[in-house]
Amino acid sequence: MLLNITPDHLDRYESFEAYAAAKERLFAMSSGLQVDLRSPANAGAQCSAEDGTGLLRSQENWPALQGPHNALNVRAAVRTCLHLGLDEDKIEESLRTYPGLPHRMERVRELGGVLFVNDSKATNPEAAAPALAAYPRIRWIVGGQAKTRELGDTAKHLDHVVRAYTIGEAGPMFADLLEARGIAVTRAETLENAVKCARKDSQAGETVLLSPACASFDQFRDFEARGDAFKALVGAL
Repeated sequence: MLLNITPDHLDRYESFEAYAAAKERLFAMSSGLQVDLRSPANAGAQCSAEDGTGLLRSQENWPALQGPHNALNVRAAVRTCLHLGLDEDKIEESLRTYPGLPHRMERVRELGGVLFVNDSKATNPEAAAPALAAYPRIRWIVGGQAKTRELGDTAKHLDHVVRAYTIGEAGPMFADLLEARGIAVTRAETLENAVKCARKDSQAGETVLLSPACASFDQFRDFEARGDAFKALVGAL
């Protein structure tokens, strides 16, 4: 199941269309599968219109599956499970107990009513936007090695950002872009400083979110190393 395609890795492809065609070839080379590529917006609209089960009305009970994008992901997963003949009670239990994947909106810990979330896999603005949409009051750790000089889809959810903490090579660029939008910014420079400052500033009910919207290679080996560093820093608070 291919859920969406957004612009990425365009340094390796001639165009976004060429990137999408490469994804399509994966399906074309698989026997018995139907290829149906849609834009993310159209795919989401189609999926959200098909709610044939009460399983899809309890997102508040799925701690690791928050945000509008995960509501659509669950619809796709539930439809697949039902097609395979799986029991609805088992599906519901799995949604409730699913722990999530490392570095993908990973719940690290709660401390004094503040939730710390590791979304280090979000290496471009389009990937970071779903996490910004998922939590109402966010202290956003953003920056690294930029793939674009724009806020992209993250700009749609800045009303959820209480303050941004910019890090890395792209930190000054993001600070300028966000301040121009009226967002309070701490120019933290390093992940360690960002975590310390966000912890000091945060209040109960808020989320400290590492969703960098950038590659990690300016300061870390890869996004896993960045996410692991975040988890170690949070664990030491």
